[in-house]
Amino acid sequence: MERRFLLLPLCSLLLVAAFFITSCGERGSSSSRATNSLTLDTILVESRQHLDGDTASPYCDIRLEFIYPVSSQETNLDTLQQYFVTAFFGQAYEGLDPASAVETYVKNYVENYIHDAAIYRKNATLPGEQVEEIHGHDQNGNTLSDSFYSYYESISDTIIYNRHGLISFQVRQSNNKGGAASYQLYRNHVFNLKRGAPVIESDLFKAGYDTALRNLIIASLLEQNGVKRVEELEELGFFGIHEILPNKNFLLNDEGIIYTFNKGEYSAYQLDAPEIMIPYGSIRSLLREQSVASKLADQK
Repeated sequence: MERRFLLLPLCSLLLVAAFFITSCGERGSSSSRATNSLTLDTILVESRQHLDGDTASPYCDIRLEFIYPVSSQETNLDTLQQYFVTAFFGQAYEGLDPASAVETYVKNYVENYIHDAAIYRKNATLPGEQVEEIHGHDQNGNTLSDSFYSYYESISDTIIYNRHGLISFQVRQSNNKGGAASYQLYRNHVFNLKRGAPVIESDLFKAGYDTALRNLIIASLLEQNGVKRVEELEELGFFGIHEILPNKNFLLNDEGIIYTFNKGEYSAYQLDAPEIMIPYGSIRSLLREQSVASKLADQK
């Protein structure tokens, strides 16, 4: 079942339930229909809010697509929903149901934008003058542009794997607060439906796994970028590769473990976030016996 609504200006926010349009059927992705006795739903929000309600003024845009469970025969639904909510929105939204978390997040986003604009006006405007009429300076001495920036944010989650009592999903978030630079973040999550708990690295690996994985990660980066030496990676915009370690930001599937290294961890922001796939066959000796990863490895 897919649930979608469109948030119009902020004045409509508290009437969010009125915009629900419900239709039957699961998402088309095969991963959403596989193996686990789990039903997923989607809330889609697209909202634009202009400053002072003036369509000629700067605005904030937010697009939010939240996939979350609505039924499960394998684990406690409240526990699973809360995991999805906090993974998607953050710990500040713990305790909220999915619809309330969406409504609150969008409301907070718009309010933060209005707050930022008010601070801008305070810093940029002299008494009796309009923002457009001056070039002020912020508290760091940087020149302020003639008018406040428009903001944009997109946040969504994707189900990557949904089999054998595990669900792996990735939250993708990007935003821009004016100028050419955009911020992008990938957060990976794995939940063990049978245990009713998230899967963490120490559940999967024996002691000392982190340094043992280093060479595999480096080898993958070299291959992906078509080079043979770490120094060549550095010329492309990578850094700290000799000290690279697994970062707990992983997914599991039938083939192996997938690590995502966000921009700025070991690579310049101009590069795409590196994604490293390590097959179970390469790490079988590092896996704890009876861990979910070793069981997946032994099924191959």
